[in-house]
Amino acid sequence: MTNTPRTDGGDAVVSAFNAAGADHVFCSSGSEWAPVWEALARRHRDGEPAPRYLDLTHETVAVGMATGYGLIARRPQGVLLHAAPGLLQGSMAVHGALLAGVPMVVASSESTTYGDAPGHDPGGQWYRNLSIVGGPHGVAEPFTKWSTEAASVHTLPTMITRAAELAWRAPAGPAYLNIPLEILLEEWDGREAKPVVRPGSSHSSPEEVDPVAQLIREAANPVIVTETAGREAGGFEALVAFAEAWHIPVVEPDSAVCGNFPRTHPLHAGSDIGPWMDTADLILLVNCRAPFYPPSRRPATARIVVIDEVPQRPHVVYQVLFADAYLEGNVTNTLRQLTKRARDLDERAVEVRRTAQEERHAAERSAIAAAEAKAAEAKGIDPVLVAAILRRLLHGQDAIVVDETITHSRIVKRHVQTADPDSYFYVQGGLGQGIAVALGVKLAAGERPVVLTIGDGAFTYNPVIPSYDASNAYELPLLIVVFNNRVYKSMNLNHRRFYPDGAAAETGEWLGTDLHRLPRLADFAEPFGMHTETVDTSEALAPALERALKAVAEGTTAVVDVLVTR
Repeated sequence: MTNTPRTDGGDAVVSAFNAAGADHVFCSSGSEWAPVWEALARRHRDGEPAPRYLDLTHETVAVGMATGYGLIARRPQGVLLHAAPGLLQGSMAVHGALLAGVPMVVASSESTTYGDAPGHDPGGQWYRNLSIVGGPHGVAEPFTKWSTEAASVHTLPTMITRAAELAWRAPAGPAYLNIPLEILLEEWDGREAKPVVRPGSSHSSPEEVDPVAQLIREAANPVIVTETAGREAGGFEALVAFAEAWHIPVVEPDSAVCGNFPRTHPLHAGSDIGPWMDTADLILLVNCRAPFYPPSRRPATARIVVIDEVPQRPHVVYQVLFADAYLEGNVTNTLRQLTKRARDLDERAVEVRRTAQEERHAAERSAIAAAEAKAAEAKGIDPVLVAAILRRLLHGQDAIVVDETITHSRIVKRHVQTADPDSYFYVQGGLGQGIAVALGVKLAAGERPVVLTIGDGAFTYNPVIPSYDASNAYELPLLIVVFNNRVYKSMNLNHRRFYPDGAAAETGEWLGTDLHRLPRLADFAEPFGMHTETVDTSEALAPALERALKAVAEGTTAVVDVLVTR
């Protein structure tokens, strides 16, 4: 049996991704996707619409790029992986997309006949090697928002659009569809799915918002705590307007995973919620899934208002919010409603907290300046100096920072000081995705410079060669800055913390941490014709980063391996 144009499941898949509004299909190739490749080739030949197809050589790169693109575009894209093994290989990145709240439709395949049915022979590999008990949709269920199998070519397009609709709605995240190879090869009648439209927004009613506005009005020492307000469309700007209207400081705790508020703003109150635990009388948790650690650490007297479209995250195993009130409508809309109600304020109370915040802000600016002055005078390259120079060089460039550091993440946030919407993202769900996520961000961001800050340990987890291949193949230049301290520092710190007087402390045998044996990390980029630098003196740092940024502006990925002192 030979399929004629527009009659098999491959074209049904392409048609459905068109209907879902996917700009791209990110594919780490598997033998089951020949029907999709044929459909794309035919559409390209005939000038018919199709998402842009990206041929990628590793599952983490495919999913990570879809994640990075979705962080900026905020709408679902398509991801094609290979059977259950490809899904397992990409599973960490899929879980990262779930944690990051990025919509996407992930698909892989299975055989249902194993060569025992008439028609197309799927190949013996399915019978011998690729198939998994229960199907890959059973494997995907714990780390996706929704997971099922497409059982018929006639329902396949609508299943894909349904997956896209589910993925897009709060809490946004990846949906998975197992599409058996036999379904892809089956004749299709050409009935296309209805295009997917943007989700409608939910709204907190005035009857819910008014009492919260009154709580804010009556509070003497309120504080806003946010992790992901900036991930919502318009959320960054709405939070700034809300905080300014009510004169409330904003804390971005260490658990914040994107830029939510300008770090240079006078109302930015740093990353430590600790000082507020005993003094605040009202805590406003705005898109904040895990504000307190340990979770039982309850504020002394503060009432807690949770502003979040889906405050109880179904994928978070253990979550404690201590809420006294919930506003569960769209966060951006809720913040705008509260901003409009900023009237009849107690000016004396406002002046007291304005003065206190001015003092906090001035103290933080002084502390940052002192830390940078100390770093500039230090022997070798202190990581604070790296972040400070990056801030200076990126000023006015509308740059985006993607961060996959661990022990240096606080330094990056504090000293790079991003101040614009969609200008900072922290990679979620496990190390080894950073380069791919940064590539996806670059794909969506166009001319905006994209900088990946990454530790040497995290760098070694990444599929470096497939990532560099994607950078070259799709003309996606990045600046990659490696904070290289030659150690898995977080592992070493925990060993020292748990066993301060143990055998390792006595003998110096610190297992699981030494990275001195690795070769120069920048060298891996040389076969790809990329700009590379290895820097070990503070005097050479700024010129090296300047040259690297120039190379990126000219269209070449640049890797700067910075040998830091801690």
